[in-house]
Amino acid sequence: MNIQSVKTALASRLASGFDFYERRPGKHQLIIPIRHEDGDMVDIYLTDSPKGEDWARICDFGMTLMRLSYTYDINTPTRQRAFDGILINNDVQNDSGNLYLDARLDALYEGVLQFSGCVQKVCNMRFWSRETIRSAFYDDLKAYITTDLERFSPAEAVTPIEDYPAASVDWSLQHNDRAFYVFGVLGNDKANRTAVALLEFQKAKLPFTSLVIHEDMDSLGRNEILRLTKNADRQYPALGDFKERASEDIVRLAGAA
Repeated sequence: MNIQSVKTALASRLASGFDFYERRPGKHQLIIPIRHEDGDMVDIYLTDSPKGEDWARICDFGMTLMRLSYTYDINTPTRQRAFDGILINNDVQNDSGNLYLDARLDALYEGVLQFSGCVQKVCNMRFWSRETIRSAFYDDLKAYITTDLERFSPAEAVTPIEDYPAASVDWSLQHNDRAFYVFGVLGNDKANRTAVALLEFQKAKLPFTSLVIHEDMDSLGRNEILRLTKNADRQYPALGDFKERASEDIVRLAGAA
């Protein structure tokens, strides 16, 4: 990285307010008038690029993902795809948490703006719209069941009544020879389908305990809540409630069966 060329690039009128200083040999922190919503400056560094002296690597040394982790985890396939999409759309790479972009020195200013825009989009993932967040509900439920509840032998998309495939179960768990049918409910349509499935299982006299996990119970219609309340053995108003109590409830309910 040619430092003199960096100084020239940042001395232009467009880059007014930009500055940099050397943190460690070969690693320079940019001082830029670009800030996060809480007023903190966006963390951007310059270091050598493997593309040669006429290039600089713009990076964050992992600061972006560390900042995001305080309030938001990229811990589901949906969130990972969204994160990867942001990077791809901004031509930014990820090296074990270090986000970076290689830019020609004669286009350094544009590269810095492109990179900082990407960083802000990543940090703002936690502020996405309600609908975007909702789309991760089933992924979050699956991630929890297949890890924290693995000892209960989870099976996905189970059809307990062979000749009635429409009455399916999101997840089946087993403990002490007791079956637990788990339903994730997001919206009135899924609530109605779940209530119908529970009725069919009861008519067939299947031995099971039903666990219904709501994405947002308060958002359901009155009739949908009444149908589920009449037919479900245990409901959890939100996924967080299920995570807090599921293991203990399954053991207790299996013991009482």
